[in-house]
Amino acid sequence: MKAKFISATLIAALMLPVAASAQSRGELRRDRQDIRQEQRELDRARANGNRRDVREQREDVREARREYREDWQDYRQRNRQLYRGNRFDAPFRYRSFGNGARIGAPYYGTRYHVTNVGRWHLPPAARNQRYVRHYNDLLLVNIRSGVVVRAYRNFYW
Repeated sequence: MKAKFISATLIAALMLPVAASAQSRGELRRDRQDIRQEQRELDRARANGNRRDVREQREDVREARREYREDWQDYRQRNRQLYRGNRFDAPFRYRSFGNGARIGAPYYGTRYHVTNVGRWHLPPAARNQRYVRHYNDLLLVNIRSGVVVRAYRNFYW
C-alpha cells in the first residue's frame, strides 16, 4: 500500500512539468491569436477613421503584446534547458547589438544562422531575414542590409 502511494506520487511529480509546459505552449498560441485579432480590429478602426476607436485598439494591441511577452518570459524561465546554448566560438569579439544597428556580413554568415526558432516560440523570420547567434544573444537580421531587426540579449543561458 505504502509503495503504491510512493510510486503514484513520483509519477505525478514527473508529469507536472509536462502539463505545465503544454499549458504554456497553448497559452502562447492563444496570446498570438489575440494579437492577430486585436491587430485586425485596429485595422478596421483605421479604415473607419474614428480616432477614439483607433486609440483604444492600439492600446488593446499593446496589452495583447505585453501579455504575450510576459507569458513567453515565464515559459522561458520554466524551460531553461531549451535555452541552454552550446559553446560558441567566433573569429570576432563580442559586441552588444541593439535594434536598428548595422552589422557586417561576417556576423550573420550562414555559419551563425539559427534554424530551429519554432521550439522557442519566436515569430518566424520574414523574407530576407535570418535569426543568427552572436555569443549568448540571438539577433534577427535583415540579410540584405545588415540591419538588426530585433535583438534578444542573453537569449541562451
